[in-house]
Amino acid sequence: MEAPLAERIRPQKLEDYISQQHLVGPNGSLTQQISKGIIPSLIFWGPPGTGKTTLAQIIAQESKRPFYILSAINSGVKDIRDVIEKAKQSGGLFTAKNPILFIDEIHRFSKSQQDSLLAAVEKGWITLVGATTENPSFEVIPALLSRCQVYILNAFTKADLEALLERAMKTDSYLLTKKINLKETEALLRISGGDGRKLLNVFELVINASAGDDITITNDRVLELVQQNTVLYDKTGEQHYDIVSAFIKSIRGSDPNGAVYWLARMIEGGEDVKFIARRMLILSSEDIGNANPTAFIMANNTFQAVTTIGYPESRIILSQCAIYLATSPKSNASYMAIGNAQQLVKQTGDLPVPIHLRNAPTKLMKELGYGDEYKYSHDYANNFAEQEFLPDAIKETVLYNPGSNSRENSNREFLKNRWKDKYGY
Repeated sequence: MEAPLAERIRPQKLEDYISQQHLVGPNGSLTQQISKGIIPSLIFWGPPGTGKTTLAQIIAQESKRPFYILSAINSGVKDIRDVIEKAKQSGGLFTAKNPILFIDEIHRFSKSQQDSLLAAVEKGWITLVGATTENPSFEVIPALLSRCQVYILNAFTKADLEALLERAMKTDSYLLTKKINLKETEALLRISGGDGRKLLNVFELVINASAGDDITITNDRVLELVQQNTVLYDKTGEQHYDIVSAFIKSIRGSDPNGAVYWLARMIEGGEDVKFIARRMLILSSEDIGNANPTAFIMANNTFQAVTTIGYPESRIILSQCAIYLATSPKSNASYMAIGNAQQLVKQTGDLPVPIHLRNAPTKLMKELGYGDEYKYSHDYANNFAEQEFLPDAIKETVLYNPGSNSRENSNREFLKNRWKDKYGY
């Protein structure tokens, strides 16, 4: 059976690798390491279809090292030990013979599976290259994480995805037999969701479904074919990222029915309970925030609970939390406030802290007046004394705008009573 298009045009050399110039460009850190022949253990963290496996294979090829590959989905401790035993025959730390063990979806490995890698990485029997779509700080045990360098792979840009299509049409022997008019690309790019592998799978689907050798690709044609063949282009079969997006948007949109439906889709697809709970924890702060601070406590408790309780019971806890969040008042005011503040910092730089707000731990600082005009709030009525807490250059700037809900309306009244007209609350 012929390999899929994504496999047929997989680049073999670093200079053919598309995107990630911060890693593989002329001054990229990986480029420098490969040229010196010193490859540390690595973890590639990035969205699906951004070339993590390809990059690992290129590193092995260019550094002339044996290459072993395991998938965390179907490999156990025994498989890891078998590879390590083979690797031990090759010897020394960071030598040219040192084999590379690539583990795809390393975040799916249990603690014991990750523990089984420690000695081999520590003693240099293998150079570990792990790939993950999840934050390794949460999913990789600290002992292993401390022995690896984490490199972030960025999502493909529109230009990167279009370059993948161009490469396919120019280099694939089968596509070269066709006369392809790529009239429109928007549908292809949108369906791919930035996943290069998915993009090429859908592209190949459209080519194979078209009669004759003269093929024109339009948005309508792509959408028509994809709707008929969803399973053919979806790598996971459960549309992982599309479904979690629908789940989060249902909660944000205050629809518990949609939330529970998409939750069931993830549960039936065998999704990691911690992945689901973590997304709800983020949402509880981003989309509910101070409209209902208990939502964050609920989501955090849910995360802690499902970490110790697996399926099938954890589905009940996840359902309870999803319904609670969906039926809670919403506010993104805290999320917007920190975004506004970060943007202001980027624009104004490191403004000096006003003298009255500075700490005065030394005699000299006290003599210079540090903290002199600071008013200790508890010495005043209502535990409040009007004073300026921002640098002069940005004083009276409003960064927090309370949302329109009962709790934050109370926040607005509180601030208005204290600050009068200063911030316009």
